[in-house]
Amino acid sequence: MKKLNITGMTCKHCAITVEKALNKVDGIQKATVSFTNNRASIITNKDIADKDILDAVKKVGYGASVIENQESDKEVHIAIIGSGAAAFAAAIKASEGGAKVTMIERGVTGGTCVNIGCVPSKIMIRSAHIAHLRRNSPFDDGISPCNLEIDREMLLEQQQQRVDDLRHAKYENILEINPSINLVHGFATFKDAHTLQVKLTGGGTQEITFDKALIATGASPFIPDIEGLDKTPFWTSTEALVARKIPQRLVVYGSSSVALELAQAYQRLGSSVTLIARSRLLSREDDLIGEELEKILKEEGMQIIKNANFQSVSYENHHFHFNINDKQILSDALLIATGRKANTAKLGLENIGVKTNTNGTIIVNAHLQTSVEHIYAGGDCTSNPAFVYVAAAAGTRAAANMLGKNEVLDTSIVPAVVFTEPQVATVGLDEKQAKEKGYEVDTRILDLENVPRALANFDTNGFIKMVAQKDTGLLLGVQALCDNASDVIQSAALALRAKMSVQELASELFPYLSMVEGLKLCAQTFNKDVKQLSCCAG
Repeated sequence: MKKLNITGMTCKHCAITVEKALNKVDGIQKATVSFTNNRASIITNKDIADKDILDAVKKVGYGASVIENQESDKEVHIAIIGSGAAAFAAAIKASEGGAKVTMIERGVTGGTCVNIGCVPSKIMIRSAHIAHLRRNSPFDDGISPCNLEIDREMLLEQQQQRVDDLRHAKYENILEINPSINLVHGFATFKDAHTLQVKLTGGGTQEITFDKALIATGASPFIPDIEGLDKTPFWTSTEALVARKIPQRLVVYGSSSVALELAQAYQRLGSSVTLIARSRLLSREDDLIGEELEKILKEEGMQIIKNANFQSVSYENHHFHFNINDKQILSDALLIATGRKANTAKLGLENIGVKTNTNGTIIVNAHLQTSVEHIYAGGDCTSNPAFVYVAAAAGTRAAANMLGKNEVLDTSIVPAVVFTEPQVATVGLDEKQAKEKGYEVDTRILDLENVPRALANFDTNGFIKMVAQKDTGLLLGVQALCDNASDVIQSAALALRAKMSVQELASELFPYLSMVEGLKLCAQTFNKDVKQLSCCAG
């Protein structure tokens, strides 16, 4: 007997259609298709190539894959705690592999990215960008700037509608069309290594037994220990993204991606923003990135205090009062954006022996296994890079491995982006990291005055920096502060993956008047003076 997993079925009639198609294949004695389980069982009377069977399903408009463990009739039950990117990627993959999936979510379906992270923040950043251009642009001599009126309520309504639409399309709809994935609303705790105790949102409890499990509980804002902070109505990024008013004065405590993105957005929407950094801006990146971005933000009117000792805060008469570096500061709102911590407390990991780091992140191997062999973890609750695309990749690979595969999550090349303007994007090693790894390095920094697209935009703020191995020219890393850096950096990531040298990159064809051409130009500076080249010189 052969077993197939069928995808794309939305009703019992679909199952009948697939069943009829299979029964017409020469050599199939009997095919039975279950819509409930998304599976087909096939009895043959002669050898048939898997491709012929799968093609018969595809011809009637559905997907199919052969279930690996054909000798066993036992349906694997996978429990997934969480419902974000890692969770849904795993659920879809596991379902396609013939598993029964139970997903447990304590809050809103979809996790951080679509609800309170990537999606709403980028919508807010975009609206702030439009406001900034209407108020001030390089073309003001020919296009008159405007006196703006910001209707925050309307912007928020537009933002939340798109969030709701995407959550339904990319998350809730998957549950509706896939009966092998069941969602339970509640808070899950491990009772033992094969049982979850779920405190249901609607009241009561439910025990869920499983064969294998994935922990994909994400992360939450980290709140520092500041005297008086717990007695104030401070914001995290969650509250900042849905605030119904733009505060006249806003203090942002933090200097990494979330802090910088939201600080610039609020500044452009009308707040007078003071950014407080414990050390410097983007302290984990090449020093030049933080230095150049700081200049740009100050030009937009932002106040920046570095190497700050945030001693205390109080809230009186609707105002925040701060004591920072022995200076008194007053504001109408306070955003705390000092990083995130894994949501692993109270899961009962100690009951089953799942090991975590001191900060609570779950330790996983390259196959996404925890210290308990049949329990996996993915996403921001692990020590892997905290990006939604890494989380989704982790979920897919974890599910495949729970079904008998041996897939690895390779995080050796992970592009990272900060969506300020200009954007910050990095991949591979920076100069300091390369030297720490023992490389003898050669570096080049290309100012954007040398990039035709930046000149055409009348916006040459920023740079592109390349780090290469000195003797071989092997590309080791790229750091970019420029318009569309998020798109530029993916080409750099592919060059790293291909183990290209800067000489090879310099000889590639790049479209003219694009920001990504800056990669070619930067690579050319290792051997040429690009100021002496004509436009789009090869």
